[in-house]
Amino acid sequence: MFALPLPAGRACSGSGTVTHPTKEPWMSAPEFSPPSSTLPAATAHAGAHVPAAEVRTPGAGLRQILRGPSGLGTAGLYPARNDKPPTPSMAPTPPTPPTSPTRPEPSSAPAEGNPIPGLYHHPVPEPDPVRVDAVSRGIKAWALEEVDLYPEDWEEEFDGFSVARYMVACHPDAPTVDHLMLAARLMVAENAVDDCYCEDHGGSPVGLGGRLLLAHTALDPLHTTREYQPRWAESLHADAPRRAYRSAMEYFLQQASPSQADRFRHDMSRLHMGYLAEAAWAQTDHVPEVWEYLAMRQFNNFRPCPTITDTVGGYELPADLHAQPAMQRVIALAGNATTIVNDLYSYTKELAAPGRHLNLPVVIAEREGADERAAYLKAVEVHNDLMRDFEAEAAALATACPVPSVLRFLRGVAVWVDGNHYWHQTNTYRYSLPDFW
Repeated sequence: MFALPLPAGRACSGSGTVTHPTKEPWMSAPEFSPPSSTLPAATAHAGAHVPAAEVRTPGAGLRQILRGPSGLGTAGLYPARNDKPPTPSMAPTPPTPPTSPTRPEPSSAPAEGNPIPGLYHHPVPEPDPVRVDAVSRGIKAWALEEVDLYPEDWEEEFDGFSVARYMVACHPDAPTVDHLMLAARLMVAENAVDDCYCEDHGGSPVGLGGRLLLAHTALDPLHTTREYQPRWAESLHADAPRRAYRSAMEYFLQQASPSQADRFRHDMSRLHMGYLAEAAWAQTDHVPEVWEYLAMRQFNNFRPCPTITDTVGGYELPADLHAQPAMQRVIALAGNATTIVNDLYSYTKELAAPGRHLNLPVVIAEREGADERAAYLKAVEVHNDLMRDFEAEAAALATACPVPSVLRFLRGVAVWVDGNHYWHQTNTYRYSLPDFW
């Protein structure tokens, strides 16, 4: 396990004993940035306003968690700037933070594909090609040899997903390729469930609840009698989605703390509930109101991916700090913004598919009487509002709670948001833009 150590005498008041580490390698370099420029760097040029009361007056619960011995000097709070790329070594090594306190500096090399005009986003460096190659080879070997994920005629689609480039872009602070593989396996497993149970490859809303429930037991194991335990264990190998979930979770548990694992299970329950809501609307041919659609997308979204950013980074955000309402709001806004990115980049792909696929532009057009172009452009603005709210809330929380693990986690989520956009923009195998400009 690569969780942060818990030194004696650093306990904060809260539910249980939570300690705040002060001496991790990524914190100990001599050059640091002041708190005012911490998270997110984009806030200053985004025009986002953070109310002074939110920044200066933490809530009672947050004050309780922060109460304890002083001595968290600012020299230990902020990652060092470092222009060197992260090591591709398979051995555990200290993570190399990106060049900015919040986001890495973008590479001068042009990215493939065009960003959506007017979409608020931040460029990211091109992912380290050594790591991309290592993760690409590793994830394909896992998919083919360990979980028998797909038949031969799906290989091109699997390769076109470019999961290695995706995960390396989203997790530049991962200390090793093994840590990146945690995220890659879970991402591939989640997409196998989506494709095979819900959508492209034989999915259907009919009977989805039962399939999802049984698959979820690969993440959250069944505790039953000795008579029935073997039948359940055998069922985890019954189809590709369950095999992928079971194996990916086993690897994840080798690095994650019990708290991190339970957090991930909770977010996967949210995801599955979102799948079920969308399936129910499909069965009744219901087009939700825009606000209802956005509520569904808060659950059927990318949240499980950034929520593991600390596990992939080789440290831990303590459970009490993760559970704070301000942190939960930041994570929810990040998940919502990144999911609308998916709606926008996959718009033409979904229009070309059989049947009606709900996405934000489609729902806006139907419910607000807008033409396709106007609905799409309004969806861009919805995304931009979510992004600016995410950045303002993250900046407020970073100032109110300057604990090392909080700062690093917020920074990691911000980088994940940017990496997610990078992958959508550059994945021209899957996505193309509508002709609205």
